[in-house]
Amino acid sequence: MNMKQILICTSIIMYGQAALAQKAEHAQAVTEAIKIKPYLPPTEDTIPDNEFGAMVRFGRDIFIDTQAHAGKYVGNGLNCVNCHLDAGRLANSAPLWAAWVKYPAYRGKNKMVNIMQERFQGCFKYSMNGKAPATDSKELKALTSYAFWLAQGAPTGVDLPGRGYPGLAKPEKKPDFKRGKQVFAENCVLCHGDKGEGTRQNAGYVFPPLWGKDSFNWGAGMHRINTAAAFIRANMPLGKGGSLSNQQAWDVAYYVNSHERPQDPRFKGDVAATKAAYHQHQCRYGDKSGNHLLGKKP
Repeated sequence: MNMKQILICTSIIMYGQAALAQKAEHAQAVTEAIKIKPYLPPTEDTIPDNEFGAMVRFGRDIFIDTQAHAGKYVGNGLNCVNCHLDAGRLANSAPLWAAWVKYPAYRGKNKMVNIMQERFQGCFKYSMNGKAPATDSKELKALTSYAFWLAQGAPTGVDLPGRGYPGLAKPEKKPDFKRGKQVFAENCVLCHGDKGEGTRQNAGYVFPPLWGKDSFNWGAGMHRINTAAAFIRANMPLGKGGSLSNQQAWDVAYYVNSHERPQDPRFKGDVAATKAAYHQHQCRYGDKSGNHLLGKKP
């Protein structure tokens, strides 16, 4: 290789390195910009008045009142908005707009890459203790349209501020049933009832049940104590998020998830085998609560 060729090759390498550095700087700038200016979803009055807008509105309606608009797929008393507050708009309450921009994504729960429609299907199967709508169903098209509309203008593939539930530090003391029961009595009973049964009005729930036959099942993400604690710390009591201490959130999450609820859909007849396969992290499934083995019908 002569000197001219060496100089050309060197220039190409340096150009490539500069381009990579520029891309890295751009990615960092985007991240910093997002940190400075959190994403705000569009207001409902901007939903277009056309066929697409009608589907967005239907998705919003499903999200707010799942029982009324997608009840055939629901097996408990919950609505999507019970865990994703303000119609899926509220930051730090697993907002729908922040989830949309992170899919497709690999999920350890089913060990495969999921598209957003499959993520919705999982919610129906576990959180709603029901059955998954078909990918081409009107209900799933509506929910997908609503998520897409909420995230318009948001950068794709970025962890937007407010995504999921805020990370929660480990408690100073091991979560405790008795302390959790006290926190529940002082902060949660008014809305959710002293037996976690929720508050009914007419045929539905004004405030959701936290355990029992009408709550989420043992396969839902919220049955994990760390997930429930993070949600509670950020958002509960309703309208007073952040008022409970870190320890109180862990304790009351432990208390709530120490009660029986619908079976994990992956259950094949053996609690111990189901626990070994799916419940090895931050969960009380398969543990004794009093004299009862959680996951085994009383």
